Amino acid sequence: PTLQHSDYTVGWICALHIEMAAARAMLDCVHKPLPMGAKDSNAYILGSIGPHNIVMACLPVGQYGTNNAANVASNMNRSFPSIRIRLMVGIGGGVPSQNTDVRLGDVVVGCRIMQYDLGKVVGGGETLPTGIPRITPPDHSTHVSSLRAIHEMKPSRVPAILQEMHHRHPGMTKYAYPTSPDRLFRAAYEHVLGAFDCSTCSEVNLVARPPRLNRDPMIHHGGIASGNQVMKHAESRDKIAQAFDVICFEMEAAGLMDYFPCLVVRGICDYADSHKNKQWQEYAAAAAAAYAKELLEEMPSFETIHYISGDALHVTNTDDFTIRKKELLNSLRFDQLGSRQSNIEAAHEETCSWFLEHPTYLAWLNTKGLSTHYGILWLAGKPGAGKSTIMKFLYTHLKQQVQDDSASSSAIISFFFNARGELLEKSTTGMYRSLLFQLLQTFPDLRSVFDDFTLIPEDKHTCPPTNIIRKLFRNAVLLLNNTRTLTCFIDALDECDEQQVRDMVSYFEDLGREAIKRGIQLRICFSSRHYPYISIEHALRLTLEDQQGHSQDMERYVKSRFKPSPDRFGDVQAQILHKAAGVFMWVVLVVGILNAEFDRGRIFAVRKRLQELPVGLSDLFKNILRRDDDNMQELLLCIQWILYAKRPLRPKEFYIALLSASPDDALSECDVSHLTSDILEKFVISSSKGLAEVTKSTHPTVQFIHESIPDFLLKDRGLLELWPDLSTNIEASSHNTLKQCCHSYFKLGAPYDSAVEKILLGGKRATERKFPFLEYAISHMLYHANMAAREIPQNKFVSQLHIKHFITLSAFIVAEYNLLPSSSDPSLIYILAAEGLSNLIRTLWPLPASHLDVPGGQFRYPLFAALIYKHRDAVRALLGWDASPANKEEEEEEELMGTMRYEVQYAITRSQTPLHWLVTNNKGTTVRQLLKLGASIDARD
Repeated sequence: PTLQHSDYTVGWICALHIEMAAARAMLDCVHKPLPMGAKDSNAYILGSIGPHNIVMACLPVGQYGTNNAANVASNMNRSFPSIRIRLMVGIGGGVPSQNTDVRLGDVVVGCRIMQYDLGKVVGGGETLPTGIPRITPPDHSTHVSSLRAIHEMKPSRVPAILQEMHHRHPGMTKYAYPTSPDRLFRAAYEHVLGAFDCSTCSEVNLVARPPRLNRDPMIHHGGIASGNQVMKHAESRDKIAQAFDVICFEMEAAGLMDYFPCLVVRGICDYADSHKNKQWQEYAAAAAAAYAKELLEEMPSFETIHYISGDALHVTNTDDFTIRKKELLNSLRFDQLGSRQSNIEAAHEETCSWFLEHPTYLAWLNTKGLSTHYGILWLAGKPGAGKSTIMKFLYTHLKQQVQDDSASSSAIISFFFNARGELLEKSTTGMYRSLLFQLLQTFPDLRSVFDDFTLIPEDKHTCPPTNIIRKLFRNAVLLLNNTRTLTCFIDALDECDEQQVRDMVSYFEDLGREAIKRGIQLRICFSSRHYPYISIEHALRLTLEDQQGHSQDMERYVKSRFKPSPDRFGDVQAQILHKAAGVFMWVVLVVGILNAEFDRGRIFAVRKRLQELPVGLSDLFKNILRRDDDNMQELLLCIQWILYAKRPLRPKEFYIALLSASPDDALSECDVSHLTSDILEKFVISSSKGLAEVTKSTHPTVQFIHESIPDFLLKDRGLLELWPDLSTNIEASSHNTLKQCCHSYFKLGAPYDSAVEKILLGGKRATERKFPFLEYAISHMLYHANMAAREIPQNKFVSQLHIKHFITLSAFIVAEYNLLPSSSDPSLIYILAAEGLSNLIRTLWPLPASHLDVPGGQFRYPLFAALIYKHRDAVRALLGWDASPANKEEEEEEELMGTMRYEVQYAITRSQTPLHWLVTNNKGTTVRQLLKLGASIDARD
């Protein structure tokens, strides 16, 4: 049904068009406009976030300040009578101080507003301020406090919301994290008169500030100064800030508070000084809008009054999406939802557009052919050919078309598999979750699929299993009518498990067939390498490297990027294209290599170097890595960390991880406070010889520049060719090296003393500043040791591990091995059992009988911990059974692994030892094995 003016309960005001753009990008759904009264000169954007219907308005172009804001607010109040939540969201100038570390891109949430330029002149010409502090409405402040409490337990969702924004609106590139540095100058130092930017300002006058661990905006809460003029003088800024106790300056809020009592949220775009510029404005506007969205997602909806006729009223609930639906929708999200796509470089200028005119692409878009190809287009190509770039280009193009057409009823969604990412990034489970989330975000009415209680029980609010998500997505697609279309881009199928992909392709073929029967326009575009070949009965296929447009794209790239003159080196350009054989990445790497020769003045060497470079990516990688023998051990360690780390390392972690292989004094003397993002990016490039990069996501990590690099190193045995002295079991030896690095860094925090304790008590941020690699080292040292133990004995390492210090540091760093109030410290065997590290348990064979009888740890005994966490191999190792079980052992093992968590917890509450519990449950084979291992029948908990 069409909404009425009285359905809108949230009013959102902005001062600038960039603030309005950021606000609009936060909407889950944009609504059709409503007619306005003749006296209302505002232009509104209507939409919703979660259960809230929102009306947005912006100040007229070129009109700022408190008075103009009041006019806009007055009109909004008159036209939308049900507004209960009022927000003023935009940019402001920060006030950095010793008490508040405000930086560019941070968000300031106003607790009170002070008009600092309102006053009267008294004796002696002194101006006495007469402005009265305006306090944020109590009902708004309550929700701010609630969200603030949530942030004490888990990070803000602002970075994830910003990432979602870029995923849904890829054209908003100006709203990404800026490349210009965040520089704060001393208050007394004025900007160079007439200078366009701060490039000529003296860096001697920069204020030294410790680098932050990441780029995530910090949320500050405090007073905001509001006035009718721009603050551009640092000393005045500090004087006023001290007098009124404020941390931010802006120009509209004071005029709103009487007419539009609201919460003011400001993204910091400058420091309200003479060095003010506009380079951070878009990002700051987006950060503030993202906080406002996060706040609204945590706030309940309101009932509104609909005017029927005269004084007759009735009440209706405008919450079309129940709390259950909201929670189910949010349960589909995961942190890396769009990170792979955001890390793919945008297409080079004037490339990829040929695809839009290609007959196969046009046939895919033509509704007349849907019955023959079921709406499926499959783009195949060699590794590195440029498939992902094409897919991102097509997705961005269609997404922009939809955004430009306000009447469009199309959903454009995507998923880019990432073999180097977390589990959900490289599985169809993550794909189904992502696609369903995007579809329900675009068409909120389809969230009705959550009301099928045969699929999701009425009391369930958490993420459903994969088979249910597949059914929900199918049901949502089949609810689309013939007026709405859905287009899905699914990239890099080869980076997912082959059987999962085969099942997924079959699923989409069946769904395409069903959609055609119902007159629904569903289109799916896959991309993959040529191998493994997956047959499909109905689809359009296109091979990238065979396309003339693709060849012309590579030619354009060479002409624009190859530095030597085409007059003298035209033949070289032609040779590059010939040797590339359709692989765009080969062209990019080779042009970079030849340009480096040219930049060094070695013009004569360009042709020779090209002749030396091999055809094919694998051979080219080998050539790059073998070009010189400098720092080969560092290169090997770099490769091992990227290949075998338990999770992708953050840049500072990566830097320390490589340093951890150095002598202990080098590690302890490393001053991490000077590691800027620029230094870290250069280090990643140099240590990997250009084959690794720092990702551009909100939580940057280190990865190879392309998935074909690990293929070369492992599948093509490139590691062994480059380092023939490596053990034939490269994986085990690599894990052993990474374990040693972790152990070296662990010893920095052990022995645990008062100095270390002081740092740890300072909280997570203080610990990460001093020990940036400690969280990884503590969390995953035993994992690497366990992986190495498959081939390399770990007895010495296990015997030398200081378990008490390990437990103490773990409790601070990763909150592991929580102890019951009456329990003693867990033993090493308990920790290995809880983590499922069966290889290390076997390293300790024969196990001491105490592990069966002596309690310690959250679940009291190692066997109980292994059963609760379902670590089958650890259970076998604790019982002294070999990897290949006998028949009776296998039968009883299956019964043990079927034990429910509550059964074990009940045994713990009854103070039963594992032996007593097994006797009670008639597990004769296991009881005999425990007695054989030395379990005491007299032991008591």
